[in-house]
Order: sequence, then C-alpha cells, then structure tokens
Amino acid sequence: MNTQSKIFSGSSTAFGAAPNAQANVVDCALPGALPVMNREVVNKAIKLGLALGATINRKNVFDRKNYFYPDLPKGYQISQLELPIVEHGQLEIVVGNEVKTINVTRAHMEEDAGKSIHDEFEQFTGIDLNRAGTPLLEVVSEPEMRSAADAVAYARAMHSLVTWLDICDGNMAEGSFRIDANVSVRPKGQTEFGTRCEIKNLNSFRFLEQAINYEVGRQIELIEDGSKVIQQTRLFDPNKGETRAMRSKEDAHDYRYFPDPDLLPVIITDAMLDAAKAAMPELPKEMASRFIEQYGISDYDARLLTSNHIQADWFEQAAKLSGHGKLVANWMLGELAAALNKAGVDISASPISTERLAGLISRIADNTLSNKLAKQVFETMWDSDLTADAIIERDSLKQMTDTGAIEKIIDEVLAANQKSVEEFKSGKEKAFNALVGQVMKASRGKANPQQVQSLLRSKLA
Repeated sequence: MNTQSKIFSGSSTAFGAAPNAQANVVDCALPGALPVMNREVVNKAIKLGLALGATINRKNVFDRKNYFYPDLPKGYQISQLELPIVEHGQLEIVVGNEVKTINVTRAHMEEDAGKSIHDEFEQFTGIDLNRAGTPLLEVVSEPEMRSAADAVAYARAMHSLVTWLDICDGNMAEGSFRIDANVSVRPKGQTEFGTRCEIKNLNSFRFLEQAINYEVGRQIELIEDGSKVIQQTRLFDPNKGETRAMRSKEDAHDYRYFPDPDLLPVIITDAMLDAAKAAMPELPKEMASRFIEQYGISDYDARLLTSNHIQADWFEQAAKLSGHGKLVANWMLGELAAALNKAGVDISASPISTERLAGLISRIADNTLSNKLAKQVFETMWDSDLTADAIIERDSLKQMTDTGAIEKIIDEVLAANQKSVEEFKSGKEKAFNALVGQVMKASRGKANPQQVQSLLRSKLA
C-alpha cells in the first residue's frame, strides 16, 4: 500500500533507500517496542471494500502468524485471520469478448517481512529490514478462474482498481503488486477440486500466465503417469519457464495463529465509513458507462480508456477541449498509442499534450485535414512543440474542399487514364480505386477523399 509510513511504525516506506536506513525499533523488534496502527492503512482498505461492493467488517482483530525466518525479527507476522476488514466482494473481468464476475473472498491487512540478501556476500546472508512493516493488503479470490487467461484478466483488473483508488502505485518491478497463484487440476466431470500448489510472488502478468500454464501441464502429467500431486509452495523460474518446489504447503494451524495482545481491535465507525464513501472517486466501470453515453464511443474503447486513471483523465480533457470525443478516442488508441509504445513511455510522458491533440482533432473534424495529412501533422507534432495550426500554415497542408478545384483535377485524371475509365465502366471496381488514388496523388493528398469519391462517381455515371 502506498502510505508514507509503515503499518505499525513511523518509518518511511520509500523504495530504494540504503539497507536498514528505514527500520526503527518496532521494525527491528527490539524488546519493549510496541506497534501503533496506521489509520491510513485502514482507510485505504475500506476504499477497496467499497469498490468491490463488499462487506466492511466493523470489528477488526490482528493476529500473530508464527514462523521463523531470518528477515522476520519478531518471529511472527502481524496479519488478520478470523476477522479481516473486507469480505464477500466481486470484481468484473473481461476475457476475450466475455464478461465474467469473480467473487472476492476477503481482503486483510498485514505487514511485510524484510528481505534476505544472498548474492552480495560469499559466506553469509545480509538482512535488510527497510521493507519490514510495509503495509500489505492481501486479496483472496474464490476458486472460480478456469484458465491462465482468466487469472491474468483478474490480476489486471485488480491492478487497475487499486491503482485507480490510489491504494497502491502498482509498480510490479519494485514489488508493490505481487501475485500468488493457487493451481489445481481435475479430470473432466469431477466436481471436487484437485490438490493445489501455490506459486509465490509473481511480479508480472506474463510470468503469471507462463507459471500457470507450466504448472497445469506439470500436474496433468503427474496424474496421467499415475502419480499424485503434492500440496506445496512453488517458485517460478522465468529463465527456464518452469516452477520448482520451495517447501511443503502449510495450513493455518501450522502457523499457530492467535490474537496479538499488543494491538486493540480496530472498530470501523459510521463516521469512518461515511468519510470513505464521500472520498470515493468515480470508478472505472461507472466512468466507462458515462464515456459511452456522453462521447458515443464503443464499449471496447471505453474499457481501454478507463484502464487507468491517468489515461481516462487525459482522454476526457482532450475530448472536452476538442468537442469530438469519438475522434479523440480513435486517435488516442490508434496513432498516439502506437507512438507511445514505440517510444516506450506511457501517456503521462506524452510529448503531445491534451491541448495540442485537441487542436489536431478539431482540424480533422472541420475537414481542414484529411486523415492522411493529419497523420503527417501528428508526426511533426511528436517531434516538435508546434501546434497543428502552426504546421498547417507553415507547410500549406490545408485540405482542398473547393468543388471546382477538385473537379478540374478529376477531369485531368480521367483524360489521362482512359483505360481505367473503360475498366470501371465494364464493372471492375478496382479501377475506381485506382482513379481515386490518381486524383489524391495529383492533389498531393490535399483533396477531401469523400468529395473526390462523390464527384468522381458522378462524372463516371
């Protein structure tokens, strides 16, 4: 979670500090150091619950999850077992052209562990406690996904939602958003689930898909060979594209959970809920529906534009400035998206601002520019600070819409291409397209294509 301080201490959560520079007495588990709950963690968890249409449990109890590992100095992790803050929510996903609803079992607050550093030392392991105590919100779904595609769609939808709500920055490379995948297979017709294996700490959607597909194949092969799948925790090796065993899978009783005596129950009051509801932004699904109605764009385009808040806000600003939302959507998801992808940047770093794109869209809408000329202007805008109007003026790119001027060019083209004229009159439609191309070439791409086609057909009738 992207809070400024940790869940039970005042240490910073900023990424990239020197080892142990952001670990205080609570994080290091020094004797007598007591945890203090970070209110912002609770507020962000409530926001997710509201967005999922879930039950927000009014009484929250923290439990100690006991296990030994060098980067867990207390010997236990503070988590929630019996009374999580969020239960019984739903998240809508889109897989191909199919809309599915995945039920969310629960979301609970807990602290992260530290980090063991093996590769910087030859004969021992270093421990960095900067991450220890970083607030986590673990979201658990029902076993309703039936393919790697389902799982990736769910993970992407959850990633989009938590970044939209400013619960998490979503940076998977820095570990802000991590995925654990529980995988099991069963013969066709069998209703009971097979033995599951958990693949831990997947930090990309591509790795998630690869890990699930490999694990499904591994388990099917075991069963078909007459062996049994052993319940265990596994890791994914992206270099080999395979999973490997990490440890036998533990159940809740292995961790000897019990309520943490150092933390009082957290009670969610009516005032806290009301404040959270009042602070909720327009959600992606709601915004997508509004975009469809307000700007006349397709359902598919609306979903793409609302995949993250920055892109949605960018679109709406450009749409309002130009007054042509559908054209803005087409250009954002077409030319602009391709240019951003080629440059390896997202829309927040676009060299073309909303104001400049809106200016270009306006010149397309009023027929000053054809699509071909508009693409030429766009390329110039990408590499400069010039507006569309400035480029049109400088390069004399204004679209030709004068009927008399276009007819004159058509007459010249028809006179010079009698063979194509005869072929068209004999029923060959391709000849018409060739004539259109010749007219556009003669006008240096400036003639309005719709006018050219209309006038040309009239003259050939």
